[in-house]
Amino acid sequence: MSQELSDRHLEDWNERVRLAEAALPIIGQLFRERSVVTIMYGRPLIEKAPIDLLREHRYVRQVEEKEISIRDTFPLLEEVAKLELRPCRVDLGKLGVDWIRSGKEQSAADFVRQRLSDFEDLPERVREKPQDIVLYGFGRIGRLLARLLIERTGSGDALRLRAIVVRKGAENDLHKRASLLRRDSVHGRFAGSIQIDAENNALIANGHFIKVIYANSPDEIDYTAHGIDDAIVIDNTGKWRDRDGLGLHLKAKGVSKALLTAPGKGDIPNVVFGVNDDAITDDQPIMSAASCTTNAITPVLRSVLDGFGIQGGHVETVHSYTNDQNLIDNYHKKQRRGRAAALNMVITETGAAKAVAKAIPELGGKLTGNAIRVPTPNVSMAILNLNLEKETTVEKLNEYLRNASLYSPQSLQIDYTTSTEVSSTDVVGSRYAGIVDSAATIVNGNSCVLYVWYDNEFGYSMQVVRVAQRMAGIRYVTLPRG
Repeated sequence: MSQELSDRHLEDWNERVRLAEAALPIIGQLFRERSVVTIMYGRPLIEKAPIDLLREHRYVRQVEEKEISIRDTFPLLEEVAKLELRPCRVDLGKLGVDWIRSGKEQSAADFVRQRLSDFEDLPERVREKPQDIVLYGFGRIGRLLARLLIERTGSGDALRLRAIVVRKGAENDLHKRASLLRRDSVHGRFAGSIQIDAENNALIANGHFIKVIYANSPDEIDYTAHGIDDAIVIDNTGKWRDRDGLGLHLKAKGVSKALLTAPGKGDIPNVVFGVNDDAITDDQPIMSAASCTTNAITPVLRSVLDGFGIQGGHVETVHSYTNDQNLIDNYHKKQRRGRAAALNMVITETGAAKAVAKAIPELGGKLTGNAIRVPTPNVSMAILNLNLEKETTVEKLNEYLRNASLYSPQSLQIDYTTSTEVSSTDVVGSRYAGIVDSAATIVNGNSCVLYVWYDNEFGYSMQVVRVAQRMAGIRYVTLPRG
């Protein structure tokens, strides 16, 4: 009997791997030829290995409390590929679950045609011409943005990374930049090939010609001399955070807009995508993508506010150390941050709780916040201690947040886990702004404590890319709608 079970499970596994291997060329063709991104409950399936594709199917069991197999989705994917789709996202997971719930009374072909029948009103192209992107600075966030922009280029008619701007270091600067993009101690190796074009002072990453420009000030650069025009500059140095400083980018030839990857000062709009991205308008050439913590907590707070109301509360951030801290004890202009980052838990301040009010004015003056820097290099956690306007239970609050992660306007920002074993390293590489740890939720009447994990580097970088897309006028419709 055990031999029979062993053979049956192995045969089942090999069949699913074969289907995954057959699915990947279809997913790639849809992406590169038609700018159609296939997703599984918000998680992109492009650039995946067969095993990763099967793992995404298992993820659906966690969020939908329903099993789904690639045997269910593969015939649907084949039919999706037969449609003359225009640029959009197709959620293969939701399509598969809907088909299972319908009892599969329709054939895969009829079901797909019916559920995706409204695709013909989509635009023929993402943009009339690609949007040039320049990365000003090439640190932790800059290099992750480069990875994401390269990965998501597809047919090349959306965002296109054209250049990075840095201060020149040693004579082998170009090789150093290439090495830092190629290898990352936290996020692993770059998925693809990186070549150095020393003659043109450029990197060629997966076919992307990326000019490396050396400069000390934004306004001294002529991007048009490098064939770059109407560019969005993403400033991830944090050196300039007010309108006057960031306005230097707009004085450079070939630049039309600037996006800051830090909280903006003064009247600069601070955008948390999925919450207040309606602030992104053509008449606002300078925007801020706020902070990683603000992006992690604001979508969850928006959902809780809509469902239960919030009287007030406190946000405590348990944050991985950053380059701003010292490796060993040394002078630092901020209190306590001078202590060795990898050896100490350090209490410090955070403006994230106050910054929430810029995206959700209803919460102005209702939240306090503080932070503890801890000896881990990446992934952080926000602890939301809230007083609600309604009494609830753990079960009701968790179910509400699970639905928010699947179907709300913040579904691309909020992830949800039921695991009782999840730890910080499991969150490395998450593309969500924050992940609700439902197993840790505490409720007592109208008081609750929510634990929200977030990859303060990768998840935040994904939010920055979304803001840049909107600044470029790019909007992807997700099918099936509703």
